[in-house]
Amino acid sequence: MSDRYLEGRAAWVTGAASGMGRGIALALARAGADVAVGSLLDEQRPPLVPGETADLLTAAELQELGNEISALGVRVHCGALDVRSEQSIRGFFEATVSAFGTVDILVNAAYAGAKHAVIDHPDPLWHALMDTNLTGAFRTIRLCLPGMIERRWGRIVNIASTAASVGFAGSAAYCASKAGLLGLTRCAALEGAQYGVSCNAISPGWVNSRQSRDAYRHQLALDRSELTVEQFLEKAKQSIPQKRLLEPLEIGAFVAFLCREEALGITGEDLRISAGSVW
Repeated sequence: MSDRYLEGRAAWVTGAASGMGRGIALALARAGADVAVGSLLDEQRPPLVPGETADLLTAAELQELGNEISALGVRVHCGALDVRSEQSIRGFFEATVSAFGTVDILVNAAYAGAKHAVIDHPDPLWHALMDTNLTGAFRTIRLCLPGMIERRWGRIVNIASTAASVGFAGSAAYCASKAGLLGLTRCAALEGAQYGVSCNAISPGWVNSRQSRDAYRHQLALDRSELTVEQFLEKAKQSIPQKRLLEPLEIGAFVAFLCREEALGITGEDLRISAGSVW
């Protein structure tokens, strides 16, 4: 089998400039796909809702990823992307189609997090997580699925979480948004099934990324914990059967596998990658 099995395919990765999104974009490029990477940029972002955590990058950091992708011998399109904005999503989609001709592969990795109990949970914080983690994916799928069906080839991968299946006190909005993403995944899979389009969710456990570390730092501050992030993660490792955190490139490699011709039969699934952990 060729290592460049995605040559001639075009991929769009949301939330792509860091963490899992970055690992996914690089894995798809190594497999030969042209890659469009979109991310919420610090210079252009709307204000975050109080209590919300999100990975905010600079335009320079996004361009750095673009240069890495280009160095792998594929075409790249980089741009600011706010998945809460229909205008931003449509503009990015149209720019990607203009650059590559199609979107064959869609990966929804854009992320927002928060820690808040159900009691007194602010509506704006709830809506912010739903709009990023669930509705943002709905918007991108709605744009990309018709072309995939028409061409009778497509791969959609939604980055969910073990939190989609396991509740956690203080994370109601996050858990609910990721659980909703699983339902969306199954519906898109059924609608694309007879046309050569698959749609799956990947549910990672503990991942070693800047995005995750920022979320843990926020959680520790809310809990008024005296632990450092490193101490917190060391305790977490001991609760994981493999005694380690996942690396973003592991998630990327699995996404790239799901895009193979031989993986078409895998669709509508929630695929856990958690080093043996259930959370």
